[in-house]
Amino acid sequence: MNRAVFLDRDGTLIEEAGYLDRLQRLQLFPWSVDAVRLLNRAGFLVVVVTNQAGVARGIIRPAFIGELHEELSRRFAAGGARIDAFYYCPHHPEATVEEFRLRCDCRKPQPGMLRQAAGELNIDLTRSFVIGDRWIDMQMAQAVGATGIMVRTGYGASEEHCPPENVAAAAIVPDAMTAVSWILLAEAHGSSTSSR
Repeated sequence: MNRAVFLDRDGTLIEEAGYLDRLQRLQLFPWSVDAVRLLNRAGFLVVVVTNQAGVARGIIRPAFIGELHEELSRRFAAGGARIDAFYYCPHHPEATVEEFRLRCDCRKPQPGMLRQAAGELNIDLTRSFVIGDRWIDMQMAQAVGATGIMVRTGYGASEEHCPPENVAAAAIVPDAMTAVSWILLAEAHGSSTSSR
């Protein structure tokens, strides 16, 4: 089975921009392409998983999510890096767009996106990693036995100091590049456990 690194999108892979509704507002972190390329070379699948409540609230067109992810794929490919798949949740229990108003199993911290990816891409979730800037990413990782690493970009610096009860990260690091370095070092030592 494959192993994967699941990356949150906004605040982890790209700059946090609130409801990102135009390509002109898309800004990669300077290390993102290099980080993904390192994961590619190490043999991990790279999968982006993101909540997109802006769709549920009628702020973002569903078609735009696909356009944005195609643009991201192009930018990564231009740097010799590959994102293997994108999954997003358009739902919210208080959505203004009725078709997206529901309590689903794909909105983080629920692990539905991870489980869907595991089924479609033959991924062993217990040997995989989740990198994100929010505790809901760590909760999602814990729900499937994956290793969660929290970054201080995006909302991470503010969330770091107020973890929910019974939620922890294997490491809390400055950014996604440092998280990838942590993963590769852990792999080299044959362990996915460490202290903060």
